[in-house]
Amino acid sequence: MKVSNLMFESLTTEYKRSFGKEAIITLAAFANTDGGVLYIGIDDSGVVCGVETGPETIQRYLNEIKLATYPQIFPKVQIENREGKNILIFEVSEFPVKPIACKNRYYKRVHNSNHIMSLEEIIDLQQQSLSLSYDSYPSRDSLSSLDERLIKRFFQRVQEQGRIILQDDFATNLTKLRLVREGKPAIAAQLMFGEPDFTIRIGRFKSEATIIDDVVIRAPLMTAVDETLVIVKKHINVEYLFDGSRQRKERWQYPLAALRELVLNAVVHRDYKSPSDIIIKVFDDRILITNPGKLYGKLRLDDLKRNDYVSSLRNRLLAEMFYLAGDIERYGTGYVRIREYLQEYPELALAFEEMGDFFKVELRVTPPITPPITPPITPPITDHTGFVTELEFTLLRLLQADARISATKLAEKLSIGRDTVKEYIQRLKTRGLLKRVGQPKTGVWLLTETAEALIVRDKPTSNKQK
Repeated sequence: MKVSNLMFESLTTEYKRSFGKEAIITLAAFANTDGGVLYIGIDDSGVVCGVETGPETIQRYLNEIKLATYPQIFPKVQIENREGKNILIFEVSEFPVKPIACKNRYYKRVHNSNHIMSLEEIIDLQQQSLSLSYDSYPSRDSLSSLDERLIKRFFQRVQEQGRIILQDDFATNLTKLRLVREGKPAIAAQLMFGEPDFTIRIGRFKSEATIIDDVVIRAPLMTAVDETLVIVKKHINVEYLFDGSRQRKERWQYPLAALRELVLNAVVHRDYKSPSDIIIKVFDDRILITNPGKLYGKLRLDDLKRNDYVSSLRNRLLAEMFYLAGDIERYGTGYVRIREYLQEYPELALAFEEMGDFFKVELRVTPPITPPITPPITPPITDHTGFVTELEFTLLRLLQADARISATKLAEKLSIGRDTVKEYIQRLKTRGLLKRVGQPKTGVWLLTETAEALIVRDKPTSNKQK
């Protein structure tokens, strides 16, 4: 007969018909995760089968658990009678110093089963329990390998934020911020100011199989975030709106503050033990950001959907450095702010998932709800140019300034590939913003009236800024 008041097997509940090796593995997995309760004498379906108990049964089982685990765990145990049969109930709490080994193997609890932990998971769990992080360990490089100009710029930003008081002495500040360890720069310092051994790869995709631009950023984190955003901005749309004033208004396809927050999250929380790159894919209707390393510690995907989630920091020093510099407002609020930024963009959907050892986040333009078509009495007059990317806008201005400029020269000025230039020129022609007059080799580029209007309307703003 099934026991009606028992829960199904879960992250913290397990049933076994009898005590043995698998029971001890379950207790070790509980101790490495969130703790749990093991019932001996109940089968997987919840049917009570009972277990024989004698005067020394419990002590014998506790000795077996003690000998099989390291550090040794000592669960609470009690005998309970159900349906006239005895069952044993072992309860173990999450162990404070992890991981716990069982016969020299390490297990964790995933949903309702036990899984052997990988070497990376063992290291991460040990660092979490000791309040250590990978980026705080000394790097292989010397202090002389760090870019002193970047460090001074960082110190200046920290002073401006006022979140910590620094001294005038360079070495003292590095020590105070724990960026020097055993006479060597911590890994966090090497990542921020040194020669990087990681990259951020940004691709502009027309489809899953067609890429029209590919940029690899290999730079210290101090500058890599800003460089990444510059490239991304080249490939997303911006709507230039005019309301009759001299100042144009811009509305980007995605809120720039949200994009910055997503790039910062990828940089701060990625697993730097992994050789994989951060990958950013820009499509016509979505942006995908993938970084090595799943959510860290006890943080789960569902937690990110709530405003009260508690962040788990894989890279404590990096997070603190970006916080002191003002890039991070407060730990564990990144997705809260992203949702706030997206309130003015109802057409955008935010999604995230874990794939293998990677974390992926997506911003997607959702299909608009098409209202019933009712012909207007008079055609509406619109006073905007439509959506163009920043790169397209710059390209139009270059073609206006020099109608005979070559694709090679344009590629130089825009810092993109020649084939990418040709792709964007074709897009401008298709959308009626640009046309070619004359022979292919001797002809000139002419902007259409719509494109000319965009450039003319923009001139007062540009002159004013100068």
